[in-house]
Amino acid sequence: MKPRKKSRDKGAPSSQPASAEPASARSPAQVQDPSAHPSTFFGLERHDSLDPAPSVDVLLTGVPYDGGALHRPGARLAPAAVRAATAAFGSYSDALGISVWDEIRAADGGDIALLSHEGNAALEAISRRAEAVVRSGVIGGYVGGDQTVTLAVLRGIQRAKLKGVGLLHIDSCTDTAGPIGSRDLHQFSVIRRAAEEGLLRSEWVLQVGIRGPHFSDQDVEYSHGKGFEIVKCDDVKWDIHSAVSQIRKIVRKGSVYVSVDVSALDAAFAPGAGALRPGGMNTWELQQLIRALVGAQIVGFDVVEVSPPYDPTAVASLAGASVLHELLAVIADTHRSARPAPSSAGRRRGKRMSP
Repeated sequence: MKPRKKSRDKGAPSSQPASAEPASARSPAQVQDPSAHPSTFFGLERHDSLDPAPSVDVLLTGVPYDGGALHRPGARLAPAAVRAATAAFGSYSDALGISVWDEIRAADGGDIALLSHEGNAALEAISRRAEAVVRSGVIGGYVGGDQTVTLAVLRGIQRAKLKGVGLLHIDSCTDTAGPIGSRDLHQFSVIRRAAEEGLLRSEWVLQVGIRGPHFSDQDVEYSHGKGFEIVKCDDVKWDIHSAVSQIRKIVRKGSVYVSVDVSALDAAFAPGAGALRPGGMNTWELQQLIRALVGAQIVGFDVVEVSPPYDPTAVASLAGASVLHELLAVIADTHRSARPAPSSAGRRRGKRMSP
């Protein structure tokens, strides 16, 4: 193998990594066999420190925090559970016809050291990590944790980029509720807080899979009032092609953060979700929505609300692992598409069959 390059472009992260050279020619940092590193995401090499930043395109980080959970706690245990679930995944995406590790380099960034009862201090630690990842020129992927992880990461991105970003939020609820009891910040108020703090470009926010039940009609009205677009779960079920088209519009607008709450799935497909609700999407439908992101300038992503204590058969953990793999495949396909046509035309071995 050729020696790995010791430096890389430190520009702003996007789903189109700076180098146009195929990763297979750049001696990717990660290993191919998940069993070589069984305690890491997809068997990737582990890089706990960002000093210096690892020479990768994507860094996956566990966020063991569930201090924002109002019920069904346990999402702090999700990083370990999702890591274990990824051991079943190879590198090749049949839907997109791409071998992920041939196109991008990725690593496991370990877990952020924090305690759920630390509240604001824990969220600040998450924000610092997210800011450092953005400044290093790497796309950060975060495995929570409850939905408040998203707020902390968005704060870090805003500090690094000095501007808000677009958001694709796939969830069962809009997470725009107000205070509940004595708690102003919780898993169901995250998007409201992000909007109030100027972390989002409101005209670039799309919430998909929404079905409730909500705390009140004001939750959805808040989203509409801010100019967010909403694609309800019924819309996905009745016309998934239209839902995919809505996501494609976000792709064309600019930098986007992607947050996937596994409660977007029906309880049958994610029984270990932190906010369990019937009547959701199936796993295939969620995969189609994520694949519509090919070409997007993804600045970061997360998968949240996997609660292992309520997931005895690891179905929700497996769904979380699938979300990660789909997002990595999307970033890899976007990277491939950014290269000159002659070098990429012969690499697609499968025909994409997604909507």
